[in-house]
Amino acid sequence: MDVTNQTTVVEFVFSGLTDNDILKSVLFILFLHVYLVTIVANLGLVAIVRTTSTLQNPMYYFLSYLSLVDIFYSSTITPKMLVDLSCWKNTISFEGCALQFFFYAALAATESFLLSTMSYDRYVAICHPLHYVSIMTKKKCLSLVLVSFSIGFLQSSVQTSFAFTVQFCGSVLIDHFYCDVPSVLRLSCSDTSTSGMMVIMSLIGFYGISSLSTILISYVFIIVSILKIKSAKGRQKAFSTCSSHIICASVFYGSVFLTYLHSPSDDNVRESKVAAVIYSVMTPMLNPLIYSLRNQEVKKVIVQVIHNLSPFHTSLKNG
Repeated sequence: MDVTNQTTVVEFVFSGLTDNDILKSVLFILFLHVYLVTIVANLGLVAIVRTTSTLQNPMYYFLSYLSLVDIFYSSTITPKMLVDLSCWKNTISFEGCALQFFFYAALAATESFLLSTMSYDRYVAICHPLHYVSIMTKKKCLSLVLVSFSIGFLQSSVQTSFAFTVQFCGSVLIDHFYCDVPSVLRLSCSDTSTSGMMVIMSLIGFYGISSLSTILISYVFIIVSILKIKSAKGRQKAFSTCSSHIICASVFYGSVFLTYLHSPSDDNVRESKVAAVIYSVMTPMLNPLIYSLRNQEVKKVIVQVIHNLSPFHTSLKNG
């Protein structure tokens, strides 16, 4: 395919979240605070995991990488969205649109595989506790992280190459607030069946079969093992180590499938944007908060850090 003369547009225009100026101001303030909390919470969680001796195990190792992915994942969408909410003309260059989608798709897929890796870690911890240390070695944990990133960026390269080598010669208005493949492909005046099929295959293959099935299968074995525990306290303790992961995975996959697995009609545009806000803006903020509030070990460390940094504790220490 000769693509040198097919791309005639130099920039795209986003329809954005709303045309109401008052609502734009409200959303700008809201999402600015959400983004700041996302950065601070995830950086804080990474710092706590990397500097606390009691958190040096595979579960928190994977969690620190999940937080790093959330920082960059949110940063591919939110800053541009904040700029557009404060401007009249919401434009992005063709190259900028391709880059935004590339990193967004790569980091989203990486997050999904990290979530499946974390479910595998919980499976080993609960179903094979005596062999946990020998199975989840540092080398294996690093390999699982590298595989997650490699697959994420590889599938994103394929999606981006298919989506942005079609012919654009009509409207440049993307009915969204960021460069998403289905919205971009609707602007093409060439055959997009192959590109559309690649998006569907990516969703079904990478997110569904590979990642989500790993999580579901892991939790089937986990639930069976938990039910075999005789004491109620033991069952509760075992389940509590998985509850944060279950919530984060449910929010992520629920919003992703709500966005993509529907017919591309105008009636679904608003619902699609709301779901996209959840998994691209809200989820990166929710992940560290959920793990911080529901995980007792992380909560203890945070309380201790706040206590050590408090003026009253500092004055007593100096006194």
